[in-house]
Amino acid sequence: MKRQKRDKLTRAHAKGYQAGIAGRSKENCPFQSSDARSQWLGGWREAVEDRNLGMTIR
Repeated sequence: MKRQKRDKLTRAHAKGYQAGIAGRSKENCPFQSSDARSQWLGGWREAVEDRNLGMTIR
C-alpha cells in the first residue's frame, strides 16, 4: 500500500514544533512562502508554550 504524502503545511507545522522543542530561535525558520512560514511559526509557538509548561521530557 502506498503511503500518502503529507501536506506541506502540515510538515511545516511539525518542523516548527520540533525546532521549538529543541530550543531553536524562531529566526531560523527555513520557509520563505507566507503560508508555510506562518504554519512553521505556529508550531514553534506551540512548542515553546509546551516547553514552558514543562510538557517535554528531557
